[in-house]
Amino acid sequence: MQETTRLAGLIQERINDTLSHHRAALAPLGPDAHALLDEAFGFLTGGKRFRAQFAVLGFRAVAPLDLVGELSPELDRVLDAACALELFHAAALIHDDIIDRSDTRRGRPAVHRLFATMHEQQGWMGAADHFGLAGALLLGDLLQSWADELMNRACDATADRGAARQARDHFNRMRSEVAVGQYLDVLEEQQPTFAGHEEQLERSTRVLVYKSAKYSVEAPLLIGAALAGASPEVEDALSEFGLPIGVAFQLRDDQLGVFGDEELTGKPIGDDLAEGKRTVLVTLAREHLPTTQRNIFDGLLGTDLDPEQVMMMQRTIRESGAVERVEDMISRNVERATESLRSAPVLPDAAAQLMVLAERAARRAS
Repeated sequence: MQETTRLAGLIQERINDTLSHHRAALAPLGPDAHALLDEAFGFLTGGKRFRAQFAVLGFRAVAPLDLVGELSPELDRVLDAACALELFHAAALIHDDIIDRSDTRRGRPAVHRLFATMHEQQGWMGAADHFGLAGALLLGDLLQSWADELMNRACDATADRGAARQARDHFNRMRSEVAVGQYLDVLEEQQPTFAGHEEQLERSTRVLVYKSAKYSVEAPLLIGAALAGASPEVEDALSEFGLPIGVAFQLRDDQLGVFGDEELTGKPIGDDLAEGKRTVLVTLAREHLPTTQRNIFDGLLGTDLDPEQVMMMQRTIRESGAVERVEDMISRNVERATESLRSAPVLPDAAAQLMVLAERAARRAS
């Protein structure tokens, strides 16, 4: 518990230091830039920091790492990589909210809505919504740039140049997969009809894996492990653990997107249904619906739903048995990951901590 608390504090401190450094460097641009930089701080305050923690544990799976004592060079560089992941994640969320036209994130206005409101309050010329989109896009781009700088610093501080290149390759691959996975998600929402069940399930799973699952757990583990000089055997073992946990993580996220407590998730109930997300949950729910009920369900998906319609769709999903099937998929993925870790060539202490963090990621309520 002491290590977990210290790590959370170190991650937030490193993020704050990074943002403060950039704020100081950008001071010559004047006070007009303050709102953009203030929102960088606002958006990156709080959060569960799963990705950063998995990166640190990936390093600890290969080499000992003291999280309680003085800040060592090893911890210093893995913190840079871990926080690079958090800045990249923040940028992805900001852009995701634009794509999904979401009004809220973590119980506060989405970044594009915040800038649009600022435009309205100031009585500026032009369209408030356009200014909001522009501000959010630019903040996301800025955070991606700063994430890249942090990752470069972590790699530059790694004496083993092969290890540094491997970590950088994992980071680069992750960024590409997330962008293309996001595109595939958007593409799915544009299709006039669902594909046949098996094909649709494959398509929904592919989006789940590449938009979120791999970059939530597997990629952070591999980046941290690579910085510690992991062998191919260790990386393979961490992938066998990380991918199913990432899948469980995103399946849980999809459940929360339909049934989550708004007070805990910070997003409107049924938001994924209104956005027309063709998730694994939705795909499984449709499979056994009578034709008429399925047509009604499909007609409502992706529309401006009122509370009664949200409740009707929630009820349809529950009665279809899809919730139980997804819960079973989550459990089976956690079991698969647990089994793979038993024989993995990683340090025992890190393995135990990985399972604790994996359970938190898969069983969370927000």
